[in-house]
Amino acid sequence: QVQIEETGGGTVQAGESLRLSCTASRYTYTSGSMAWFRQVPGKEREGVASIYTGITYYSQSVMGRFAVSRNNPANGVYVLYLDMRNVQPEDTAVYYCAAVLIGTGSWDSANHWCSWGQGTQVTVSS
Repeated sequence: QVQIEETGGGTVQAGESLRLSCTASRYTYTSGSMAWFRQVPGKEREGVASIYTGITYYSQSVMGRFAVSRNNPANGVYVLYLDMRNVQPEDTAVYYCAAVLIGTGSWDSANHWCSWGQGTQVTVSS
């Protein structure tokens, strides 16, 4: 089973930058599909960005401000990054890393991802 751990969350001021990292180990699937989601209390988990088959995808709310990237895997370990620029209070959420996109589902649906991390809190103050 893929094991996932996110790091890099914290509290920042609006307009600042932040980098999140996600390490996925025991990832033996060749697709290397991974994604970032976020969730605030009372709302569904929202797709933020994804990378698979070498293509990156973004939600409209973060396009142009966030950038997702991933390393070349070694020994079944992938590292996914989310570079967040010009963060805003509405970016405040728990950010989750996901791995292994199931079938041909849309990347921004949480139901289409197999493995999840525990999440890391990002708080943006105005």
